[in-house]
Amino acid sequence: MIQKDNRNAGPTERRVVKKTTSPSRSHSRPHAPVKKRETGTTTKKQGTKRFARKSAPTVKTSRPTTKKPPVRTAGKKKKGFRKRLNLPLQKPKGKFKISRSTRLKKQEIPKLEDGVLRIVPLGGVEEIGKNMTVIEYGDDIIIVDAGLQFSIEETPGIDFIIPNIKYLEERKEKIRGLFITHGHLDHIGAVPFIMERIGNPPIYSREFGAVMIQKRQEEYPHLAKLNMNIIEGHESMSIGKNFKISTFPISHTIPDSMGLVIGTPHGDIVFIEDVRVDNIDGVPTEEEVEQYKQFKDREILLLTMDSTSIEKPGFSLSESVVVKNIDKIIKESTGRLIIGTFASQVERIISIIELADKYGKKVVVEGRSMKSNVEIIKQLKLLKTKNLIPADDMANYPPHKIVMLATGAQGEEFAALMRISNKTHRHISLNKTDTVLLSASVIPGNEYAITKLKDNLYRQEAKIITYRDSDVHASGHGNREELGWIHKQINYKYFLPVHGHHFMLRQHAEMSQKLGTPKSNTIIPDNGSIIEIYEKGNKIRILKEKAPAELSMVDGFSVGDIQNVVIRDRQLLAQDGMFVVIANVDSKTGTLRKSPDLISRGFVYLRESQDLLHQARIITKKTIERTAKGMNPLDLDEIKGVLTDEISRFLFQKTAKRPLVIPVIIIV
Repeated sequence: MIQKDNRNAGPTERRVVKKTTSPSRSHSRPHAPVKKRETGTTTKKQGTKRFARKSAPTVKTSRPTTKKPPVRTAGKKKKGFRKRLNLPLQKPKGKFKISRSTRLKKQEIPKLEDGVLRIVPLGGVEEIGKNMTVIEYGDDIIIVDAGLQFSIEETPGIDFIIPNIKYLEERKEKIRGLFITHGHLDHIGAVPFIMERIGNPPIYSREFGAVMIQKRQEEYPHLAKLNMNIIEGHESMSIGKNFKISTFPISHTIPDSMGLVIGTPHGDIVFIEDVRVDNIDGVPTEEEVEQYKQFKDREILLLTMDSTSIEKPGFSLSESVVVKNIDKIIKESTGRLIIGTFASQVERIISIIELADKYGKKVVVEGRSMKSNVEIIKQLKLLKTKNLIPADDMANYPPHKIVMLATGAQGEEFAALMRISNKTHRHISLNKTDTVLLSASVIPGNEYAITKLKDNLYRQEAKIITYRDSDVHASGHGNREELGWIHKQINYKYFLPVHGHHFMLRQHAEMSQKLGTPKSNTIIPDNGSIIEIYEKGNKIRILKEKAPAELSMVDGFSVGDIQNVVIRDRQLLAQDGMFVVIANVDSKTGTLRKSPDLISRGFVYLRESQDLLHQARIITKKTIERTAKGMNPLDLDEIKGVLTDEISRFLFQKTAKRPLVIPVIIIV
């Protein structure tokens, strides 16, 4: 049963990845050759290590953030500790800085007691993205995934959000390895920004994920070389003194996705991150049934699993149906076919290129991430084709012989598909004979951008096909019945839903309870929640203390806790703009030497606001001279503070807006 900790210690509180024997394909796809070794030996290959095969099981991760409402006036920035980290950007000329916020009181976390198993989700359980989970026992820690999240509304201008790893930095001598479940950025994207900070521990990943990580690492050449170890879909190994890890393949939209079974002194933890169940009309395929047979008659201590599509009823659409429909569209297209999809839908990209080969058509790949993934596909020999051509060669072929794979199905501003719709693409201009296939669903929050994209495409009279018109997209995350089917295959004691917002986790926990799990055995975590299993696995508790989980951001060359005032000012600038007051003040008399200069950016148009500016100048003059009267010497901070308040109050009264007011006082 879950028990609240009452100890006194411490202060108050995307296409389905087919298994290699997939029956839905008429042919198999070769993977890069793997050198086998005898147990206990290693063979070096391109800087990586391989482990001998054995048998296998599964693992998983997740976490989110805290918000602060925007404040309306500029404030002083608190000083924060900064430490240098050699993390150059794509064309680096400087170094990343690791920033530490001093605004939060340190919460002392109780020391891990003997015989206690600790699970700490550091990301991915209050959001979709930045997945990371920590498993700790004795002197050993293993980490599952290290993902990123793209900037959200509350973090304007931020490049990425990554898990807060302070908990790991304080225990880095215990870290035995980082296990990667698959190669999507929400599971690998934080690797360049955290590895040096946690002691550069070994990374264990299947081949496709490993290559994705190494490819991304090339963008940061000043970093230390990663200790990458390539493992297989069915493999077992011991990590540290307390963990035995087994892997097993699962279905997702990217090759080499895997689950983990983590053997601990209290029992096995099954991690199933992003997952779906291959099915035919709601019936799991024989391959899926066979894969999950390993859990029959086996007692599992804890199951942790993907919650992304828990709201969607039934089984999700099979990827084989999607491929069949795309096959028909490619075959029947009489002009150029432009297919917009996620670059992360690697299996679908492979299928589309194979279908183009089948009908003798040339494939053009547009979009940086799409090109990068296609290069990895070719490097690992997952695809054999000679029909890929550059965009500037399209004019040499009949229109009906061209298939273009493009990024931008979500209406991203600078993606290939948006440039095509805006008529700014260098190599293609749409006409009536062209077909645009949007093989992607709408991600919440992107509705307006996608509507704009479709408007622009329709204005060019091209034929548009979306997932609403035909079954041309399937999610990589299983629907409710798929997740329920997996639950029924695994006999577990405790359940920890991950990979989703809080409401998703709660719905997933409720489903588990309906299937027979006691409510006291289901845990709904937050980022930083510390869950402990003890007394030989018979009891579980959630500590009142939490691991640090505040936003950790990548902002240009800075990595870490960005001060709240920085984010607040960005929000304010985006909402109401800024208003700068520049005044020359006589150092002896405290009077203005000339009329103040006023600058407005994103607030009001100066030429049409002369009366407002005139009044603002009068208020500036009166406020400064009244405040400075009797001061010797002049207190600039006090003058600026009073002036900021007065101007802010005046501007709000006149415009109902609260721009960021910046006073500049020049003593003459």
